Amino acid sequence: MSSWLGGLGSGLGQSLGQVSGSLSSFTGQISTFTKDMLLEGVEEVGDAATELQVSNSKLAEVEASFATQKSEYDRLRKLHAELEEKLEASEIQIKQQSAEYRTLLQQKDVEISHLKARQSGLQEEVQKLQQSAQSASVGPAVLPIVTTSSTTTSSASSYLSRPSGSHPGFHCDEMDLSDVIWSQQEINRLSTEVMRLEAEVAHWRRMSQATTAAGAGNGDQGEILKLQRTIKELREEMSREVDEHQHELAALQDAQRQKMADVTRRHREELAEYEERIEELEEQIQSGGQSSSSSDASKLPELQKTIRSLQEAAEQREKQLAELSASLEEAQRKQASLQLEKDEAQEENTGLLQNYTRLQASVAELQTRVQEQEGKTLQKAQLDHEIQVLRQNLTAAEKEIERLKNLAEAEPKEEVEHADILELNTVIGALRQENENLEQEKLNLQEQLKVAEEQIVSNNGADSGESESLEDLRVELERREKALRATEEERDTLMSELEELDQQNQEATQHMISVKEQLSVQLKEAEAELTKLTAELNATKDQKRTLEQEVETQKEKMSQSAFTLNELHMGKQQLERTMKELKDKLGHAQEQSREARREITELKKTLQEKEKLLSAAKAELDQAGERGTEAQGTKEELAGKERELSDLRRELDEMRGSQEKVLSADYELKMENTRLKAESEQALGRVEELTKQMKESQAAMNRTTREKETRIEALKLEKNQLDDELRQVERTLAEQAKQYQQTIDELTRARSMDASALQTEHERAIKLIQEKDMEIAQLKRDLEQLASDHRDTNEMLSITVAGQKQLTDLLQEKDVFMDTLKQNAADIQTEMENSISVVTKDAEALRQALEEKDKQLGGMKEENSHLKEEIDRLRDQQSRPQPLAEPRTLDIITELETEITQLKSSKNGLEEEVQTLRRTMEEQQASLLLSQQSLQAQQSELEQAHARHQQTTLNYDTLIHARDEDIARLQQTVDQLSVSQGRAGSPPVQGDVILQEDKTQTLNQENGNEKHDLSKVEIERLVRGMKEKETEISQLNEKNLSLTRQLDQLVVSRDEVGKLSQMILQKDLEIQALHARVSMGGGGGHSQDVMFLQQQLQAYAVEREQVLAVLNEKTRENSQLRSDYHRLMDIMAGKEAALLKLQQENQRLSNMSDPSGSHEMFKETIQNLSRIIREKDIEIDALTQKCQTLVTVLQSSGGESGAGSGGVSSNQFEELLQERDTLKQQVKKMEEWKQQVITTVKNMQHESAQLQEELIKLQGQVSADSDCSSKLSVDYARLIQSYEQKERRLGSLSQELAQVQQTITQLTSTKDVLLGKLDSVAQTPEVVVAQSSERPLTADAPSQQTASPVASEKLQEDLVRLREQLAQRDSMIRTLQENNHRLSNSASASENEQRSQAEEVRQVRERLDAQQRSLREKDLLIKTKGDQLIQVSEALRNRENDNEVLKQAVTNLKERALILEMDVKKLKEENEVVAARSREKESEFRALQETNMQVSLLLREKEFELSAMSEKAATVERMLKDKEQGKSGELNQLLNELKSMQEKAVAFQQERDQVMMALKQKQMETTAVQTELQHVRDKEQRLNLELERLRNHLLEIEDSYTREALAAEDRETELRRRVAVLDEKLATSSSAVENASQQASMQVESLQEQLSGVVKQRDDALIKLKTSQEQVNQYAVSLSNLQMVLEQFQQEEKAMYSAELERHRREKDEWKTKAQRLEDQASALQMNLDEANAALDSASRLTDQLDLKEEQIEELKKQVDVRQEMLEEAQRKLMNLLNSTEGKIDKVLMRNLYLGYFHTPKNKRADVLRLMGSVLGLSREDVDKMLEEDGRHGVTGWVSNWLGGRGAQSVPNTPQRPTSGQGLNSSFSEMFVKFLEMESTPSLPAPKLLVHDIKPLNAPPPRRTSGAASITTPGAAAASKRAGESNPFLAPRSAAVPLLAGSSSGGSGGHLLMKPISDALPSFTPVPVSAEASAGAVLKDLLKQ
Repeated sequence: MSSWLGGLGSGLGQSLGQVSGSLSSFTGQISTFTKDMLLEGVEEVGDAATELQVSNSKLAEVEASFATQKSEYDRLRKLHAELEEKLEASEIQIKQQSAEYRTLLQQKDVEISHLKARQSGLQEEVQKLQQSAQSASVGPAVLPIVTTSSTTTSSASSYLSRPSGSHPGFHCDEMDLSDVIWSQQEINRLSTEVMRLEAEVAHWRRMSQATTAAGAGNGDQGEILKLQRTIKELREEMSREVDEHQHELAALQDAQRQKMADVTRRHREELAEYEERIEELEEQIQSGGQSSSSSDASKLPELQKTIRSLQEAAEQREKQLAELSASLEEAQRKQASLQLEKDEAQEENTGLLQNYTRLQASVAELQTRVQEQEGKTLQKAQLDHEIQVLRQNLTAAEKEIERLKNLAEAEPKEEVEHADILELNTVIGALRQENENLEQEKLNLQEQLKVAEEQIVSNNGADSGESESLEDLRVELERREKALRATEEERDTLMSELEELDQQNQEATQHMISVKEQLSVQLKEAEAELTKLTAELNATKDQKRTLEQEVETQKEKMSQSAFTLNELHMGKQQLERTMKELKDKLGHAQEQSREARREITELKKTLQEKEKLLSAAKAELDQAGERGTEAQGTKEELAGKERELSDLRRELDEMRGSQEKVLSADYELKMENTRLKAESEQALGRVEELTKQMKESQAAMNRTTREKETRIEALKLEKNQLDDELRQVERTLAEQAKQYQQTIDELTRARSMDASALQTEHERAIKLIQEKDMEIAQLKRDLEQLASDHRDTNEMLSITVAGQKQLTDLLQEKDVFMDTLKQNAADIQTEMENSISVVTKDAEALRQALEEKDKQLGGMKEENSHLKEEIDRLRDQQSRPQPLAEPRTLDIITELETEITQLKSSKNGLEEEVQTLRRTMEEQQASLLLSQQSLQAQQSELEQAHARHQQTTLNYDTLIHARDEDIARLQQTVDQLSVSQGRAGSPPVQGDVILQEDKTQTLNQENGNEKHDLSKVEIERLVRGMKEKETEISQLNEKNLSLTRQLDQLVVSRDEVGKLSQMILQKDLEIQALHARVSMGGGGGHSQDVMFLQQQLQAYAVEREQVLAVLNEKTRENSQLRSDYHRLMDIMAGKEAALLKLQQENQRLSNMSDPSGSHEMFKETIQNLSRIIREKDIEIDALTQKCQTLVTVLQSSGGESGAGSGGVSSNQFEELLQERDTLKQQVKKMEEWKQQVITTVKNMQHESAQLQEELIKLQGQVSADSDCSSKLSVDYARLIQSYEQKERRLGSLSQELAQVQQTITQLTSTKDVLLGKLDSVAQTPEVVVAQSSERPLTADAPSQQTASPVASEKLQEDLVRLREQLAQRDSMIRTLQENNHRLSNSASASENEQRSQAEEVRQVRERLDAQQRSLREKDLLIKTKGDQLIQVSEALRNRENDNEVLKQAVTNLKERALILEMDVKKLKEENEVVAARSREKESEFRALQETNMQVSLLLREKEFELSAMSEKAATVERMLKDKEQGKSGELNQLLNELKSMQEKAVAFQQERDQVMMALKQKQMETTAVQTELQHVRDKEQRLNLELERLRNHLLEIEDSYTREALAAEDRETELRRRVAVLDEKLATSSSAVENASQQASMQVESLQEQLSGVVKQRDDALIKLKTSQEQVNQYAVSLSNLQMVLEQFQQEEKAMYSAELERHRREKDEWKTKAQRLEDQASALQMNLDEANAALDSASRLTDQLDLKEEQIEELKKQVDVRQEMLEEAQRKLMNLLNSTEGKIDKVLMRNLYLGYFHTPKNKRADVLRLMGSVLGLSREDVDKMLEEDGRHGVTGWVSNWLGGRGAQSVPNTPQRPTSGQGLNSSFSEMFVKFLEMESTPSLPAPKLLVHDIKPLNAPPPRRTSGAASITTPGAAAASKRAGESNPFLAPRSAAVPLLAGSSSGGSGGHLLMKPISDALPSFTPVPVSAEASAGAVLKDLLKQ
């Protein structure tokens, strides 16, 4: 549009200049005409001769003038034809230009609509953001953006919408000169109006900026009034000036009205078209505001609207910023609330830990009290054992209740414990039922004893009828035998009761061990139950007192039995006395007495033999703990015991199954722990520690159970031996009975007269002796039983004490661990708070700095606008272009922009740090929660050991489901955080997104092949597990064989016992021989022999007991050695299995690493990269050489074209090339840095190779170090991750290389452009010179026209290419982000697959366990049918295997600790290497930053120098314009080159910005590497701490083992000491028995009475037994009542716990929902913040572009003002001419025409008449018609055809700036000369308005410098062509007023109409005047002519 206006103005100026030329010719003719008329009066001569001479001379003069006129006419006709041709060409060109500008207008309208749509979208986003916050903190910083955008769009739209009318061209010739002048006046008026209105627009824009920034918009009305007043004043001034010009031009109008009629006709249509276009412009101007009649007020409503829109936009931006700040504050508040919630959770955690420690203390107190009570109660008798069992059951139930309560507080899992309590109650009921059954059997036996006694009495009655003496003897003997049997039955019943009590005691001990196992798992107990326990302990103490009283009564009974024994001894002595008397009486009857004596001696021998045999068997039974019964009772008892054993086996099977369930649960826990280890490494260590502690406690418990079960086995073996011995004794007793019967028969046969009395006394004595021996044996057995029970209880107590110590140690360790956890959590919290406070402070400081910078920027922009206005004013005054804006402000603006970008980047970095801190906080919280949950889950699952299988499976399924949901939810939150972090991490500068890898999320990003390999490895592990199970089965078989060998050893020991029994039989034979000697020697030494034999017997019994004790010790030692051997075998098997695992794992690792393929790929990629970089270096070197050659060419061309301008352009070009070289050096530095990165990648490859060698070394070490497979797998995963990271870095390097390639291609394209332009520079001067000699107007403009569109098209292509590159980079970034998300999703999917695989593995292992269990059960069933003892040993072996597995885990932990130490050392070395590398990278980056700063400083200096050079160029151009007008074309081309150089400088700046962005990206990558290094260091510290803890734990375990060994040795010494004490007691008791036997000989007489007393006492004892049984029944009833109360209490507790559990669950769900909601809000806020930042960045970019547009618009407006002033002045002069020439005819002219007609020859007079007709305004047709009629009729109508001809086809022109100071004083000629001088001054051309003119702030506007120089080009050419022509007036005019300015600024070149006219209009009389002549000289010449 500007070029169109320029063309219009220049065309009008030239046409008016031509009119002025024709006017000058007319004035010349007028002056000659008047001179002739004056001379006529002077030259009148009287005579005719002189008159004839005068007339002849005049005729000659007229003829000469006619010839000149004719030549002038011919010349004018040619000129007319040329002008017609030019007019047609110009019309065509104007049409083309109008079409082009219409398309341009449509493009601009489309761009404006796009910008408006974008602004509306931004406003909608702002309104969305307004809903989140209310606060105005950063308001003023945004105002300039909004105002400038709105004003620019409105003004641009109003400005661009003006030129819409077409320009059809000059069609018709009919046009009045008055219309022309009026239209010119109207054009001038409208142009002034437009200029004034645009000045008002600029003024109002400034006012709107000021008022919106200040916040006040009240002075609108006052401004409108002021503007209206100024408009009125301007109108008045304009009317005054128009009147003055009309007065001046009145004379001219009168003279030339007739002559100009033809001209007006010709140009009327053109002016009508111009009027139409002007009306369209006015309509477009008025369409922006209200349609008011006055054109001066048409702009005011539009301005008001723009002001209002600006204010509204400013308010909206203020609101938007307020909402943004409010949203920030709200986010901070939410962060604070989250922190508070975290603190509350930590306080709750500390409270729970305190409760836990308190409960542990209470547990320790209770355990000590229980140990004291057990120590007291276990020293009591058999009944005390039974009550103790009940008490232990009661305490176990109470502990179950307490555990249930504590577990309800910790975790809702009490149903299982209720099931345990019910099982315990059932066990207690079963034991009570068995006790009642045993008591019932005892009563039955006592009744059978009474029946037997009654039968004995009846038999005695029946036998007495045979004979008097012999029958009485036999009856007496049978009665004694029956009494003996009854006492034996009593003893057997007592022994069976003892045995039952012992079994109950063993069952109670087993149950107590199980309860203690449960206690070891249930680590928490409540303080509230302590008072109840103390009360119940007092009750148990009372029960103990009653039991002690009962024991005292039993002891009294024992003393009474001892008294009866003494009485029996006395009776024995009396019997001996009676025997002596009978022997005296027998002396009388010698034969009968001899026979009787023989029989008596034989009887005595047999009796003594039998007694010795019996006593020996009984002694053996006593020392072995005999518990035999009579033949009939033993069978029933054996059946009962088999039933009990089957029950016990059932219980053991249940226990075993539950323990296997516990072990499977434990294995599942381990699998779960490994899964959790991958997610949080901190939780892993704690969970491993807990599992290790549990394994140790379980190992200890299983060890104790194994020892107990071995003891039970030994006892059962002894019981079987005793049963066999009992059967043997029964057989011997039957044989004895037979022998007794035989002796009685012999005695009855051989008996004489007093044989019956002797027989009865003898039998009585024998029975008494037997009874005494039996009682002694009974007492010894009781003592042995008490001692064995005491030993067992002591051992049990010591074992339980050791278990309790281990439990307390474990509890203390856990307390310490929880304290460290608390401390770590507190430290992390404090660090988090500090970092958050620091970050908030930094963010506030940054915000304040941003506000200040924005304010400074707004101020700078205002100052910049003021400076631009001042520059415009100076330019208007000097009428020459100002070179450049002040460079210092541009530098300040660039500095401020760089500072703003730095501040934004720092703010983004701080936000990223805050997000990382938040992530770490959330990870720590998650790890804490996970560790607590795993701890509680492990505790609960161990407590569920004795629950049913269905309940455990259901609980585990729910637990696993909940865990999976938690992990999925955490994974989703992590993905959301990574997405938000990817958004937050994108800096807003130039849309480049810096990718940041989320290190915490990409832990397991492995390829699909590796996942398949892992699944294969899992299958291989299953296969190995099956093989291990097979090896375990083989080991069990070996252990079975070893047990059979040990049984054989026991058989050998039995053989030794048999040898001992043979020795005892020999001793018995010796005793019999002694008895025989006594009987032979007489009765005196009998008693002494008996005493001697008894002492010997006692000594033998003591020796036998010692031997048996030694045997027991040996068997115990053998069992211990066997258990140690089994443990060592299991350890060896575990180590072998671990070795196999490690070997397979290493094989897999070596296969997976695959060094051949991956390393070859690595090498190939690195070689390709290095080759590409080398090629790029070669290309860059070639480009630098080409650029140097171009510099030299430029310098040479500059030297040829001219000293000033050429030097300037070549210097600027050199500077630009230097800048490009510096940029290339920076690119080389970046490529060197890339090379260093590649070398580091190679180094990493070498390190990976070294790591593989270390792996091979580790395979050699695996034979010693067994279990490090898990750690190696973790290390391998880390290596894979690092490898993937390196691959990603290689990909980023390849992308950067692609970017470098693109930049190089851009450089090559710019080089080609430069070369083309240099060729044009070299060619154009010659072309210009050649064309200027011929026709510069036709050749000059098209060349320029073709040159500038090429450059613009290239620039547009560059722009399009840059945009495509930007789009490609954005798409690459998006694809990378999508890949990142895809990788994270695949990682989560792989984790899910691993979980499913782990579940499948667990199911397979459960199936394997089930199959093994079924195998074991089948084996057990087969062996129970064969032998029950083998089944019990099988169960024991299973237990031992389970325990050994746990011990093996302990050893594995030790070995793993060693491997961890080695791995930690390796990690330290790697960390040191990484730290060194990071330091090197930091130093490199510092160097790069310094170089970057230097380059930016150099760039600023170059820009300053460029501005200075542009100023110099302007001055040189002015000088050259004055001196060398011929070389202006070259200068224009050089200026075009300069402009292209400036555009290239802008491109270089953009490249510099790209390099800066790459640098920032590298800095971000280095920060990421540093954070990764910090993570590695933290991990190393954690591993070191874990190692230290494992070492300490191992030391503690070893100390506990040594302490246990020492305690066992102490127990052994104590037991030996007790055995010695018991031996001493036995010796004393034997001496007492000897004394009693001495007294027994004296008390034989009172033996019968004492026997009756003994029977009574026995009956009393039976009655007391019944009462005690009743008491026992009462106790059972009371215990059942207690159980009922306990069950009610449990139900109440269960209800309470379920309510509490529900409440806790609800609270947990609420917390979870709160956390989810807060996370969602945080992510939404982050997204809003990112969008707001992006909107602010785009708004700042828009404001920069809008500022540029405004500057361009202002410059265009100023040029439009210049054009409008020219139009106004031309219009004014036209009007003056019209007024002056209208209706006036010059007499001189008419005279000259009249005379000229007559002076011409007749054949030429038609031409003169045509000329006169054309002057008078007649058409050519009329003149021709008149001439034809004249030819017919004569010369009568010549006047009608007068003044014919054709005028010039031109539009009148007026001077550019009329000087008001002339007034009416100067004459017309002087005014005309001054007008021509003024017209010779150059005018500014209008600039083009294209899309690519939008440049940054620091780019100088090219049209200012190039405009002035481009004007002179065609004029100079024309002047050089027409130097020799005759008319001097027309040369400066045509040279000064071109129709088209230079093509560089015009945009699309000039057309034919817009070219300078070489020939002026015709003048009738040429006046030769020199160019330097003044106005006076011109006037004098005119007057002379």
